[in-house]
Amino acid sequence: MARHGATERKKAAPPGAEAPGEGPEGAIHVRRIHRRDLPRTWEFLKLCFRDVNRETVEYQRPRSKKRFLEVYEEEGVQQLLFELRSAGVTTIVGYAECALDIGTDNWMNHRYFARRDMRPLFVEEIAVHPGHQGLGIGSFVLEQLEHMAKLAGCTHLVLEVAENNENALRFYRARSFQKLDAAIFLAKRLTTEPDILPPRALPRKKERDPKPRPSSQPPAPPKAPK
Repeated sequence: MARHGATERKKAAPPGAEAPGEGPEGAIHVRRIHRRDLPRTWEFLKLCFRDVNRETVEYQRPRSKKRFLEVYEEEGVQQLLFELRSAGVTTIVGYAECALDIGTDNWMNHRYFARRDMRPLFVEEIAVHPGHQGLGIGSFVLEQLEHMAKLAGCTHLVLEVAENNENALRFYRARSFQKLDAAIFLAKRLTTEPDILPPRALPRKKERDPKPRPSSQPPAPPKAPK
């Protein structure tokens, strides 16, 4: 079942946009994933979740290569790559996957958010290269997701974290994420403004001095001289 509602992600690059491998070196560049990126992105995700998956009963991401390739074909899913360009080499150091609708890979209840007037951007995946942690890459990934969420009119970022992933829990709680309900779902409220402006009072009209009304009685005759 495809997820719908998010901005179309398979767009042509706008004029002036950097192509993969271009741009200043020594900086983190973010772009939408392309089909040619799928093999090395899959290897990147396996590297990121290798240690976590060894310690959990339920596999974390990625569940299977087949499922990962299926996600690319789904409408409404945003997949972002964060790349470090240094010495002519481009390395994937971060990955993010999100959608405006609840996908088929989790059991979240959409009514929970509707009753609380929450319009979330659901973060399906965040991964940072284990050899490049502590450099602010994870914070940059979150900043990019918050930016996308605000542009889409969302009020929250919502994601799931394994209860035993203490490093991830500390990371998100330090960035204002709060636990939702009994499961390990975290949400962060975004600073947003309504698209409709609040009521605005009009200035009171100044009261004008009333003009004297003409009398209906005929003017008095002039007095005779004494």
